[in-house]
Amino acid sequence: MIKGLRTVKYPVADLGRAKEWFGKVFGTEPYFDQPFYVGFAIGGFELGLVPDGTPGTHGSVVYWGVDDIEAEVARIVGFGASEHEKIQDVGEGIRVAELKDPFGNVLGLIQNPHFDPVAVR
Repeated sequence: MIKGLRTVKYPVADLGRAKEWFGKVFGTEPYFDQPFYVGFAIGGFELGLVPDGTPGTHGSVVYWGVDDIEAEVARIVGFGASEHEKIQDVGEGIRVAELKDPFGNVLGLIQNPHFDPVAVR
């Protein structure tokens, strides 16, 4: 079942500059720092930066935490969503998928065995 909001992802043109800026804004260092993704644990949620895509009001994707991403993709597709981006392992056992809801919105799912929202409170 859906466990709650986990991650908001922002596309950025300059990952290094964005990592520094968001680190200052939130007063923390990233807990996950790779050339393809930088993740900050912020108040029980994750702010993710990716070095691709187009920044702007239509560039953010919200990811909802799940325990079994295959089951949740199948369940939600069964309700009328379609695959936007297939399930993929983005490193260290973290898996994500993006679905398009029937209204055209992107619904992100994340199965992240490393992120414990209770630990960051």
